[in-house]
Amino acid sequence: MIIIIRTRATPEQIEQMLLEHKFYIKLAVDIERRILTGGGEMHFDCEQVLLEDGSRQVNIWGANFMPINQKITYDSLINIRPRQNRSMEILDATIREIVSQIIEELLGNV
Repeated sequence: MIIIIRTRATPEQIEQMLLEHKFYIKLAVDIERRILTGGGEMHFDCEQVLLEDGSRQVNIWGANFMPINQKITYDSLINIRPRQNRSMEILDATIREIVSQIIEELLGNV
């Protein structure tokens, strides 16, 4: 189940987002609007929900979050952009930090 998280997630929302992969949540994070979607099978699915909600693709980055240990990884196919990021991993340290802040703010220690 893909959920848009605009304010701090509830434990029930975390459980719903874990249904697809059990131990981690695939996320798409809009670094301009400071919101995220999580819970889809692929990052692309989460990205599509944000685009339908009015986000701009240039501001959306993929990541994974493991609630059990609060670990964040920054790799996703949606992060590959010929002009901006030539890797599945977010290479720009500033963007990675913003993504981390948004995830911790909305999903951390729930």
